[in-house]
Amino acid sequence: MSTQNRDQAPPHQNDGHNSQFRHEDKAKSSAARAARSTAPAQFRMLLVSLLAGMIGLIAGVIAYALYNLIGFFTNVFFYHRFALSFTSARLNHLGPWVMVTPVIGGLIVGLMAKYGSSKIKGHGIPEAMEAVLVNRSRIAPRVAILKPLSAAIAIGTGGPFGAEGPIIQTGGAVGSLVGQVFHTTAAERKVLLACGAAAGMSATFNTPIAGVILAIELLLFEFKSRSFIPLVIASTLATAVHVQLLGGGPMFAVAAVNFGIPKALPFYLLLGVICGLVAVGFSNALYWVEDQFEELPVDQVWWPAIGALGLGIIGYFVPRVLGVGYDTIGDILNGNLALKLLLVVMIAKAIALIVSLGSGTSGGLLAPMFMSSAALGGAYAMAIDRLFPTAGLAPGAFALVAMGAVFGSASRAAFTFIIFAFEITRDYNAVLPLMLVTVIADGVAMLFQPKSSIMTEKLARRGLRVHQDYEADALQQVAVAETMDRSIPAISSAMRVSELADRISRHDPAVCRHQGLVILDPDGNLAGIITRGDVVRALDKDPAGSRNVLDVGTRDVIVAYPDELLHDASNRMLRHDVGRLPVVDPENSRRVIGYLGRAGILAARQQRMEEEHVREPGWLDWSLRRGSSSGMESE
Repeated sequence: MSTQNRDQAPPHQNDGHNSQFRHEDKAKSSAARAARSTAPAQFRMLLVSLLAGMIGLIAGVIAYALYNLIGFFTNVFFYHRFALSFTSARLNHLGPWVMVTPVIGGLIVGLMAKYGSSKIKGHGIPEAMEAVLVNRSRIAPRVAILKPLSAAIAIGTGGPFGAEGPIIQTGGAVGSLVGQVFHTTAAERKVLLACGAAAGMSATFNTPIAGVILAIELLLFEFKSRSFIPLVIASTLATAVHVQLLGGGPMFAVAAVNFGIPKALPFYLLLGVICGLVAVGFSNALYWVEDQFEELPVDQVWWPAIGALGLGIIGYFVPRVLGVGYDTIGDILNGNLALKLLLVVMIAKAIALIVSLGSGTSGGLLAPMFMSSAALGGAYAMAIDRLFPTAGLAPGAFALVAMGAVFGSASRAAFTFIIFAFEITRDYNAVLPLMLVTVIADGVAMLFQPKSSIMTEKLARRGLRVHQDYEADALQQVAVAETMDRSIPAISSAMRVSELADRISRHDPAVCRHQGLVILDPDGNLAGIITRGDVVRALDKDPAGSRNVLDVGTRDVIVAYPDELLHDASNRMLRHDVGRLPVVDPENSRRVIGYLGRAGILAARQQRMEEEHVREPGWLDWSLRRGSSSGMESE
């Protein structure tokens, strides 16, 4: 047998599928090959979908448990009673002692972060993204326990946070653990992690569609059946658990409101710009505060308590900033708060959140940013009505739109929060202004903060760049026949190594264009492949080069087919660690019709790059040139 090399894989790497022409000779058409290759993939998708259903049910129960745990700690710390009912912390009668209560929670969370897991710090989504990016979607079991517990303590002691970030991270941890228990690939484990995150959000807010889209935009960065189907299953079952345990109504009961389309469109356009600027400012302020805590000459265990003290002081004067604040969000959306109170809530909640979360405690961003941005939208509508009495803007409508736009642009998940803001109110009339304002805000945020978002800035500081845009792979849109080299670099199986070496040394174009050469038998059929590395190794053993090229080349040839996608061919190259593939007739895998090397793979990328950047003359250019030439002729 011939010398083996990296350019055509040795037999032990070929899994029994590439002894000479046996590996795909039995497949007489590309359809038959595709059917064989997709059958295992369909089975794996079925398995992952079943696991996703289990994860959805578990996440639904965990979300319900976290909801009650927050209620329990709120009752214990603010009302000194044992109860699970979800009561707003703003109604407490602690007086000045309200400033101390958050500090207790901060101390507990600081100890949990130091002696339990530092992964509980923050709002949860960046940590889930980090697990996908650098840890092959593996999350430690302790995170699944400590994250919801720490968040419940932080929120239950007055933390101005939401439960969604922690439950997203917790659900993701559950999905990751299930993937680690069973025999899964890293890609399947990523899907299961995303299923847990989507299920957690869906079960918390009763928003199954937004949960699915959130997982796609912030965790998966792909839209494939293998991930979409399990995501929908997990999100649906988690929402069903929410409906069974907490009821099926929308998160916020909002009265009918007039969104003023199309009359109010100019005001929505301005609101979009404002929301984008606010999103950028909020993100920068949060990470600036984190930097200031990094400079403190005290142990990190004390940071959450210091941030909680600032929260307590603010909460003493503005009780509405304490806790999740779902009741306050409901009041804003229904237009129940006056302009001055809206401004106070908007500023106080934002400062309380930035100071608390910047200290490294545990809690979610979504609900507090919703409250602050809803107050912004409501105050904006009231201010416009005072300046232009005939405008007739509805504060509740603008509050809802701003609520989705600020967080959507801050997180670079605009589509998610267009759907989310709609789902939590179930008012279809909100869709048009939501779409308009959110994408304008997203564009403004991208203009001023192009490289990161509030979700990815923390990862960027750790050296991790997150590419949040996704598109169809160019290799999955181009067939091998479109980029293969039809001029086949072939030599006869009767050629000696010395002759081939001599031709290479003379830079014979017929043998120097490629690193590998196809070996043909006397009938012109594929017999093997030889590379320059094979020639060098053969000459090392036999300086005279007396051996036949077929003896030192590779007989077990990995091949490609003209009608298959470059994606499949390139995957075969990677799987077998080869650098080139002879392209053979689908009906006769011994007849070579082309040659696919790395240049053929890159050609698809080059074509996509040209489509992106090369401008082609348009009709207007043609008309102008024609008019110019006609004028010259008339002169």
